Amino acid sequence: MNSCEICIKRIFDVLFSLSAILLLIPLYVILLIVVGEKPIFKQERIGLHGKPFIIYKFRSMIIDAEKDGPMLSDINDPRITKIGRVLRKYRLDEIPQFFNVLKGDMSLIGPRPERKFYIDQIVKKLPDYCMLQSVRPGITSWGIVRYGYATTVEQMIDRCAYDMLYLKNASLLWDIKVLIHTIKVIFKGRGL
Repeated sequence: MNSCEICIKRIFDVLFSLSAILLLIPLYVILLIVVGEKPIFKQERIGLHGKPFIIYKFRSMIIDAEKDGPMLSDINDPRITKIGRVLRKYRLDEIPQFFNVLKGDMSLIGPRPERKFYIDQIVKKLPDYCMLQSVRPGITSWGIVRYGYATTVEQMIDRCAYDMLYLKNASLLWDIKVLIHTIKVIFKGRGL
């Protein structure tokens, strides 16, 4: 993307996120109540230029799900709560990330932000992974809509091919394409 497109993308990110937050206030309130204790989950992720930031999500797992250390989840993970399954299926657990976009930690579209624990493992097998940190990570990505969530480090590496393709072809039109595919995924309930 050229500097003009980057500026337009940031303006769109902010306007879209503000609109989404305002429109979704009733949903935020309902989910805060339904999720129950500690409804907002916070976790450190690695973002633009390798800088850590705190990502926000609605909690979809039991409290202290990773007390023994970082663990990836899959569809049958017993740590996922009943409401968490619904949140993940329709990607509702991700909507607090609109606040991350407003803060400038994230974009609507960009590579998925990962934890340092997993990045360290990925980089050993795929040194070019660090190139993905040259842009803001996204709430959604080409990798997420085309590959889906990863349950192993190997799958994370496989998914990187899609995010590398996005990085190579990044444009406002590509972002619109990713957004359209994301909306389809949400309405089909094809989340984890």
